[in-house]
Amino acid sequence: MSPPAAPSATSTIGDLPRVTLVLGGARSGKSAAAESMLADAPQVDYVATGLPAGAGDAEWDQRVREHQSRRPAGWRTLETCEVAEILADREPAQPVLIDCLATWLARLMDDCGLWSADPGANGRLSERTDLLVHAWEQTSRHAIAVSNEVGSGVVPATASGRKFRDELGWLNSRIAAASEEVWFCVAGIASRLR
Repeated sequence: MSPPAAPSATSTIGDLPRVTLVLGGARSGKSAAAESMLADAPQVDYVATGLPAGAGDAEWDQRVREHQSRRPAGWRTLETCEVAEILADREPAQPVLIDCLATWLARLMDDCGLWSADPGANGRLSERTDLLVHAWEQTSRHAIAVSNEVGSGVVPATASGRKFRDELGWLNSRIAAASEEVWFCVAGIASRLR
């Protein structure tokens, strides 16, 4: 599938909104839409929050390779979940693209011990999401975050699925409230919500 046309008519990075959220379902074109917003940027910090390739899942590895192949040579890939720290860094002038908040949250929920019912897991999760939202509100960098919209689908059959859906919905709402622009992608078409 070819990426959707750039959703913004801006011609320079300086004209971009400071913070933008791009939402969409699976294979909706949200990552390609976000990437197209930065097509004119010679350098971008691309924050990949999913598991790195090579963990033994061939299908996931293929997805990672597809994403990597679309990135221009001047874009630097950072495979990390330390998104708040990257947003708080005032030194780099280049924009940052975070792909995606859903994989960040899934890894964070695991790291906080939510799935193993560790005492204090919910508190640790809340602290880390608050830290990310604060960094998003305060960043001086042009930043685009991609996230899955999961609130329009079927109610998950498991408690863990419902917990993830609820946490991601709340995180998306908080990031959207602090964003200058919010886009929604369906079937490869990006529409501006705000």
